[in-house]
Amino acid sequence: MCENVPVHPPCEFLPAEKTGEENKPEPTQPLALVSCWEDSTAGSVSCQTAGALSASAGMSLKTVLILLGLALATIFALVCVLLTRERTPRTCQHLPLEQEDVEDGQSLVFADLTAEEMSQVVRYLQGHLGVPLVDASRARPSDNCIASVDLQVPAKAEVLRFLDGGEARPPREALAVLYFGNQAEPNISEFVVGPLPTPAYHRDVTEHKYGGKLPYHRRPVTGREYLDINALIQRELKKAPRFLTACCESDGTNLAILTTAPRGFKSGDRVTWFVLFHNVAGTGYYLSPVGLEVLVDHGDLHISQWRLLQVFYNGRFFASTEHLEQEFVAGALEVVRLKHPQADSVLGSMKPRRPPGSPGPVQFEPQGPRYSVRNNHITFQGWSIAFGMNPNTGPRLFDIRYRGERIVYELSLQEALALYGSNCPGGMSTRYLDGSFGIGRFAYELVRGLDCPYTATYVDRHYLVETDTPKTNQNSLCIFEHDSSLPLRRHFSDSQSFYYGGLRKNTLVIRTISTLINYDYIWDFMFHGSGAVEVRVHATGYISSSFFHGRGTDYGNRVGPHTLGTMHLHHIHYKVDLDVDGQLNSLETQDMEYEFVKDPWSTQNTIERPHLRRERLQKEDEAAFPLNVPLPRYLSFVSPNLNKWEHPRSYRIQIISFAGKHLPTNSSMERSVSWGRYQLAVTRRKEEEPTSTSIYNQNDPWTPTLAFADFINNETITNEVSWAPWAGEKLNPVGAILAPALDRSCTSPRARLSSCWAGRVQLCQTQASLFFSQDLVAWITVGFLHVPHAEDVPNTVTVGNGVGFFLRPYNYFNEDPSVDSSDSVYFSSEQDAGACGGNPLACLSSAATCAPHLPPFQFGGFLNLSLAPPLGGL
Repeated sequence: MCENVPVHPPCEFLPAEKTGEENKPEPTQPLALVSCWEDSTAGSVSCQTAGALSASAGMSLKTVLILLGLALATIFALVCVLLTRERTPRTCQHLPLEQEDVEDGQSLVFADLTAEEMSQVVRYLQGHLGVPLVDASRARPSDNCIASVDLQVPAKAEVLRFLDGGEARPPREALAVLYFGNQAEPNISEFVVGPLPTPAYHRDVTEHKYGGKLPYHRRPVTGREYLDINALIQRELKKAPRFLTACCESDGTNLAILTTAPRGFKSGDRVTWFVLFHNVAGTGYYLSPVGLEVLVDHGDLHISQWRLLQVFYNGRFFASTEHLEQEFVAGALEVVRLKHPQADSVLGSMKPRRPPGSPGPVQFEPQGPRYSVRNNHITFQGWSIAFGMNPNTGPRLFDIRYRGERIVYELSLQEALALYGSNCPGGMSTRYLDGSFGIGRFAYELVRGLDCPYTATYVDRHYLVETDTPKTNQNSLCIFEHDSSLPLRRHFSDSQSFYYGGLRKNTLVIRTISTLINYDYIWDFMFHGSGAVEVRVHATGYISSSFFHGRGTDYGNRVGPHTLGTMHLHHIHYKVDLDVDGQLNSLETQDMEYEFVKDPWSTQNTIERPHLRRERLQKEDEAAFPLNVPLPRYLSFVSPNLNKWEHPRSYRIQIISFAGKHLPTNSSMERSVSWGRYQLAVTRRKEEEPTSTSIYNQNDPWTPTLAFADFINNETITNEVSWAPWAGEKLNPVGAILAPALDRSCTSPRARLSSCWAGRVQLCQTQASLFFSQDLVAWITVGFLHVPHAEDVPNTVTVGNGVGFFLRPYNYFNEDPSVDSSDSVYFSSEQDAGACGGNPLACLSSAATCAPHLPPFQFGGFLNLSLAPPLGGL
């Protein structure tokens, strides 16, 4: 009988495009056997399907009955299929998640400001500062304005008393940055405003943070300032009409103008090279330089005093555009005559060259997401994360816990440096510090199904920068579970007993993507079932380029008729405040050495035996590892507590990077990016050292507002004192609180590196010393050198252009925690591997017989562009 059970219609497979076997005959569906013959008298061909009744064939009655029976069976089967087939696929049913923990709102202590809170801060400042404030979107340098408003993250001690000690929630506060141009001494000031959501106080924290008012020339360039610079350049270009027509088929109005940075060569300068490109709508102008660059002085408070200082064209410098025009008219200038590119032939076009093909694989969850997102809090299979976005420095995560234990207090992006080389002035002087432009602010809407999986969870982010009105980048952060199609672990046993055991590598991913002028950075934070955290960044987007002339290939590769892809390096900096099994940790390295020993069973032969070399680092200078110098292969944050096997519970830092060379330390601007000296530096955590750089470093790198090198001053990161003779005695080391009494059981002999611990004190038997741990922070630099090549056109691909690091448990657990995963697979030769009850893979055929609910594709990211000031491209 036909059972009335819903049947999911299978996906219809379309024939793949022919690739190399076009001349082979197409296979035919074996629906029926056809016989044909030629009638020589009639000159025609006749065909008959086998099985058709023909009196002339002399077919037997038995054959007819058999064929009729087959026909009836076929009709019956077709009727069953038609009766049971659903008209539309069954929609996947989302099952409720197991409650991993109850969201009690504690993570909101780290939550980004809401749009309403930002507005409240603006209204408060407008009414309580006693000075006129102009909306920053219209403000000139001689005005006062609110530059930005963001969350003031509470002090760690306050937060931990709230999270772990049950004390009151810290007051919610905002940090407001103001530009005071309409004062006798123009300056940048920062105010903490609170409590939110109804502000009642503010305090100026500039003096406390920076030792005084910040010089006004260090402020980032605003969108209004870029527009005024653009107007100046356009006025100047009008003074060279014949040159522009000859060189570029342009009157100047259809040329794109790109900023460089920093702006000059000494503190106080605000002088910028701007590079001009052919601009074709719908394409990346970055690949179409016209050879013209201009130097603009825009340092005066009054824009009427701004002026064009120099012009560069095709290897030559000119005092002004009038001078350039005079040289051209006199025939003393070699002009490279460029046609204005067409949209269908321009280098930077990303328009598809072929029509859409069949859709690729789609990842979906048959029973709904296995993670939970509530406000700024994510839970996933033992993981708990609070997430947010700083408008300047980008993504930031707090209070990362696994199985209820805090692993990381803060994991945040600090800075992204792009440093270029070229034989053109704009390219050779470019050192972009992207935090000053706004890594978080320019994280736009993500494209569903391409930037992130179609069914990912998308989250809006709000910011208030260069305007009095909060703006929203909708769907600009995504969260999803990713099946990497790679086993996390597996083994096939072919000896002693036959079995298979394994686990898929499914990972929770938090992603956002920042578009910073030409480049797009994909920021990923991934959480694995093994207890590991992975941080990764990929670079894509357009390369920046210079006009190809002279010895241009000393600085890159030619990628177009007149386009030099300029070499550059990407260096990215992160802050990782690890709290491994508690707030107090020490730093340990492990590496290998060979020792030559006689074999102990005969003493006749020599064996080269690898052995471990362990070292507990004592000072910050020891824990600062220069860039491009080999790191110890194992480097761990070590807890004072032991696992079951009497090893300190630890988390290992593993860096994956191909960084270029750091700026020479004798460079006048090196201190502003001195974090780049080190691939890893571990320092004592201090509340007054919350970040490794400042947004004010970009426009005054010669006198940096914050120099990371000052963090490393050889302070002790593990306090060591002499071991008291008896374990029961109390210790009073210099600078330390009276230590807890040591248990006498800790005096028992152990192996060379076994340790005893009491409270936060480590007793190392062989070294006869005590170590007091510290609250430590790891500062990590990753990056790569990029020499652009033909395959970077139109865009740099992510393949091979990804770097990052891992935080991996190292003796933190007693075994791999993923053994508790409900996704684990095991079956033996004595089991039925296809039984759904024991093998989750065997359940997929029934669990996945549904179609995911895919919302209609929508994209509103372009709407935000009307709200955002131009980012250097005018």
